[in-house]
Amino acid sequence: MKTNGNKDIIIDFENIYVNYGMTTVLKNINLKIKNDENWVILGANGSGKSTLMKLFSHDIYPNTKYSFKKEIFGKDRWDIFELKKYLGIITNDLQTKFENNAKSETAIDVVLSGYYSSLGVYRHHNFSDEEMQNALHTMDFLNITDIKDKKVCEMSTGQLRRSIIGRSLIHNPKAFILDEPTTGLDIKAQRNVINVLQKLSNKLPVILVTHCLDEIFPQITHAALMYKNTIYKQGKKEDIITSKNLSEIFDTDIQLEFNNGKYSIKN
Repeated sequence: MKTNGNKDIIIDFENIYVNYGMTTVLKNINLKIKNDENWVILGANGSGKSTLMKLFSHDIYPNTKYSFKKEIFGKDRWDIFELKKYLGIITNDLQTKFENNAKSETAIDVVLSGYYSSLGVYRHHNFSDEEMQNALHTMDFLNITDIKDKKVCEMSTGQLRRSIIGRSLIHNPKAFILDEPTTGLDIKAQRNVINVLQKLSNKLPVILVTHCLDEIFPQITHAALMYKNTIYKQGKKEDIITSKNLSEIFDTDIQLEFNNGKYSIKN
């Protein structure tokens, strides 16, 4: 395992290619994210965002003849369970697993399950007083203390989403990556989740992977655009999120408006 010792860089990818059989699903990925930055990775469905998420989580690895660099927090090899303590990763797949396989777990169980990377709490799981207090403190930060004893099957989608965010926060990660965090939420729940992300971004770096402009909150500083399985452009948000660039990656005419730190599309 190689370590470069640079704690200021979260993601350091150079010349990464990923193939599924004969099909190239990511090509020439170059991305460097520092720990004082909040990023959005924006792209249409099918542009490669989901595969890039798997690179972040170490669920896939470059399989190519080309030389490449793939480091997270300065290391090119990670135990997946150890990585989860440093990098909080929230996906909709994880929420679906709880909905389908952990319906009777309570909100506090969901949060505590982060200690074991499990779908809920089991009899052999033991938690210290400090761990219990940390879970309760995390729920208070996310404004979900009032649903502490509510079961997954009784929760709204937004309540479960925030509980799962708490599950990742339990380890006090060094950065957070979220995949389309407001998908399936109503307007109130969307606002609640975005408010949580804004609070998180004041504590630690947030990387948002999405196709939705509404999810880009004012604290985002940088943007990368995914297009045809590669990163089309990247840099400071104001230079990258433009009408011209978005029209290109979404293959439709887009006229942007920017008001009060939020992007929207002109009618």
